[in-house]
This record gives sequence, C-alpha cells and structure tokens, in this order.
Amino acid sequence: MQRVLITSALPYINGVKHLGNLIGSMLPADVYARFLRLRGQDVLYICATDEHGTPAELAALEAGLDVADYCSQQHDLQASIYERFHLSFDHFGRSSSPQNAALTQHFCRKLSESGFIEERIVRQVYSNADQRYLPDRYIVGTCPHCGYERARGDQCESCTRVLDPLDLIAPRSALSGSCDLEERESRHLFLRQSAFAERLRAWIDDHPEWPVLVRSIAYKWLDEGLLDRCITRDLRWGVPVDREGFEGKVFYVWFDAPISYIAATREWADRAPQSRDWKRWWQAGEGVRYVQFLAKDNVPFHTVSFPCTILGSGEEWKLADYIKGFNWLTYYGGKFSTSEKRGIFMDAALDEFPADYYRYWLLANAPESDDASFTWAAFAQAINKDLADVLGNFVNRCLRFAKSRFGERVPEGGAPGKLEDELAADLERSLASYTHCLEQLQFRRALADLRSIWTLGNAYMDRAAPWATIKTDRDAAALALRTAINLMRVIAIVSEPVIPKIAKLLADTLELGTTRRGWPDPFTRGVLEALPPGHAFRAPPILVEKIDDEVVASLIERYGGAELDPL
Repeated sequence: MQRVLITSALPYINGVKHLGNLIGSMLPADVYARFLRLRGQDVLYICATDEHGTPAELAALEAGLDVADYCSQQHDLQASIYERFHLSFDHFGRSSSPQNAALTQHFCRKLSESGFIEERIVRQVYSNADQRYLPDRYIVGTCPHCGYERARGDQCESCTRVLDPLDLIAPRSALSGSCDLEERESRHLFLRQSAFAERLRAWIDDHPEWPVLVRSIAYKWLDEGLLDRCITRDLRWGVPVDREGFEGKVFYVWFDAPISYIAATREWADRAPQSRDWKRWWQAGEGVRYVQFLAKDNVPFHTVSFPCTILGSGEEWKLADYIKGFNWLTYYGGKFSTSEKRGIFMDAALDEFPADYYRYWLLANAPESDDASFTWAAFAQAINKDLADVLGNFVNRCLRFAKSRFGERVPEGGAPGKLEDELAADLERSLASYTHCLEQLQFRRALADLRSIWTLGNAYMDRAAPWATIKTDRDAAALALRTAINLMRVIAIVSEPVIPKIAKLLADTLELGTTRRGWPDPFTRGVLEALPPGHAFRAPPILVEKIDDEVVASLIERYGGAELDPL
C-alpha cells in the first residue's frame, strides 16, 4: 500500500478566504484525500496558515492587536471555517510555529554550507510618507512586461512574471498611495536560484503527466532565465535570521512558507511522538507519493523556489511527484473583493447554504483548463437540477415508496433480470470512469461521471416502475426497490469525497455502519446485492432543499453582480 502525502497551498492569515481560495487548492486536495482513504490508502493531508510578512502586521495594526495575537485568533477562525466545509486535514498547522522557525533556519544554514547563499547589498524602497521600508508586494505600479497597471513589486498578477519593485513603471506605496519613495541600502541574503536551472528543467522534464498549466508556467520561468532571489527582509514579524550581522531581519515569507509543509508535518508528529514519524513522510526513498494542490499564481514558487531550497540543502528531502495547478475562480467575471463588497467569502457562504452545495458546484466547475466564473443563478440551477432533482428525487421517492408498501426493510422477492444486468453494466462503466478521473485528478470530468451515476437511479426507477408493477407483480416491485436501495449504497460511498455531509446522511439512512463502505473497486455485480432482504433503513427527510428565484435575487443584491445578472 503506497503512502500518499498531500499538501494544499497555505491560506494567508489576513482574513477569511473566498470561494476561489477554496477550489484553488484546499477542496480538490480534500476530495483526493477522502477518495484515497476510502480505497484503503495511507494518506497524510497537511496544510497551515501562512502568517508572516507585512500584510499580517498591517492587518493586526488595523485590528488593534499584537501581530502574534492577531495571527492566533485568525488561525482559529480559519480552522473553524475549514472544519465547517468538511476539509479533512490530518493537521492544519501554522507557519509561525517553533517547528517552522527551526526548519527554516536549518535550510538556510545547509544552503549556505553548500555555497548557495550569498550576502549582497541591495537598494530597497523606503516610503517617506509611511516612514518604513516597503516590502515588494506593497509597492504597486505598471508592469514593464504586460502593462498591467496594478502590478505588485514581487509579481504581476496578470502575466505572472516575477518582478523587482524597481522594475515597476510609476511605482507608488500601496499603503498611502504616495510616490514619495527613495532607495536605501541594506544587506540581505540571496538564494542562488540561477545555479539550479538545469536540475530544475530535468526534474520538470521527468513529469510530462503534470497539467499543461503547471508545466508551461515552470518552463516560462526557466526559459526567461532564473534570477537569484533575496530571501530576507527588513521586517519585525517573521522567522528571525540567525546570522551575525542580520539581527533585526527576518526571512522572506515565500522562503519560509513552503517549508511550513514540512514543519506542519512535524507539528502533527509532535502531538503523538510515540506513534508518528514525520521524517518518513518527507525523506526521499521512503516510498511516499507527494501531491501538491495550488492555484496558478503559486506555481512558480512550487516549481522553482521551494525545489531550489530542497535541492540546495544537499539532504534527501522529498520533491513533489505531482503538482495540480488551477486557474482562478472569478465572481461574475471579476475578482472577489472584500473592500468593494463583491463576492461570497467562506464564512458568509456557510450562513447561506450547506457546505456540500458549494463543494458540489465548485468541483463541477473547477477552473482546471481555464478560469471559471461563479454566479448565483448558475449555482442555484446546478443545486436544483443535480442535487435536488437528480440525487434527492431518486432517494426520496424510492425510500418513501418502499416504506409505504414494504416497511422500512429492504424488500424480498424477484430475481435480477435483463433490466438489472443493464443497470450493472452502466454502473460499471460510469464507476470505472469516475474512479479513473479521481486517480488522474480530473475533477470536472469526475463530477460529470458522479452525476451520471446518480442519473442511473432515476432512469432505472422509470423503467422498472415499481409503483405500477406492484399492482400485478409484488415481487417485481420488490426487486426494483431492492436494486435501487443497493444503488443508493454505492452512491453514498462514491459521493462521500465530494458531498460528505449528504453522503453521510444517506449512509445513515441506509444504516451502513462502517463495514459496508469500502470503495466498490474493482466493480462486481454483487454491489447491487450487498444489502440483503430484511436490511433496515429509514426514510429520510428531504435530502436537498431547492433554491428559489427570490432567494437568488436577494443573494445578488447583497453580494454584488446585479448589473451583470439581472433576473
């Protein structure tokens, strides 16, 4: 049994994340982890809050809190929201942990010993209006490559080019908007990324199965020529640089944040030191498959910067075996924005509908090949059509009819025939495709297959028509209901990675317990006979509530989008 290590990009600490952050890394990683666990795999799913850097300092200042207290508070808030979205992290750590500080300093020492760290004098931007050095991302201006007018000093969000703040045209402070900036000298540490170009290209060449999105961004960086990267900053909040002459400086957040994947694993192990060995998940040669999930703006740091840290250490750390990258989810074609009150953020989303509604829609519309746009009308249509009319309708009409005519026991009578054989064959094809797509991390295609499995239930019930056959052939009606209930069992199992709360409700309705819930793979005809006659069930309440037009109109009015989606 292969062990699988899964990490999703670290959500930043300053505020509740929006739905784009959810589908861009955490949700698909959770689906994959749940799927593998159901198949008996040994899985470790790790994530953490990314807590260092100026944005955390500024957010804490605005909240009137010490930055450490602010980060602790926000970590707990985010963790509670992710739990309500049913994200099944094995551990959700913190980049501000002692484990991450120790490992970050360790990697810097190893890189330095190997000759990959250099001290250099750099000219930094100081804002006279703000009375402080400005980190790269707090200098904005026009990108010299694509002309995007709101490019940040570290990276252009439009063309994804990595920038130096001094490259920007008409730079200004993102804090005050002031153009009263000046350059000052400061000594910093640089990671010699340029020394790793050939090794990185060979590593990426060895993974032709990676998504085109990931490989194209990685090759773009390599083709343009890797630049050495400054990995320290003149800030107070962060991992201290333990090097003489660098007192008062901290490591750049993009140096220590990826190391947090390893550190959070160590946090996990430290909670049960007698039974957990964190190194066996991260040391090469331990038989672990490592899969990363992240959005496209994070790709350069996971295909270049973090691998340079790993390779340059000279130690046997694990590199990613597969990187699943995502495009962006937009809100009516535009960016989610807290300040402009546009879009639905994760805490507010849960106040409106159950988490499974969002999980289903986001995965069915996952931005894999291109960007996707969230609209309330499209969301409501999918919930009503797929979850309510297809899945919910099949479960409710079947179990209620079975209860009214046979009681709350799987009916006995009738022998499987041609209709059941055809259902079994259709189910085998859909289930094989669904399983394959999840294995290959093709989420939109997987969701289409899952919906096709749900559809089989209604199609079978329409053909078997137990409400008609019961008038003349009670055994035929019993067979149809018994087959349908067994199909529900399969649906409860294979839907669990996507809609875990609804799947659990269905599993509890069918009183499956834990012994009847292994992934039906490889498929056998017996899965449609697993629940024998006499097995107890209970008719459920309405499985999925529909969303009416008045509710959609109210949502658009409260969260924005009315000008683009009038009812």
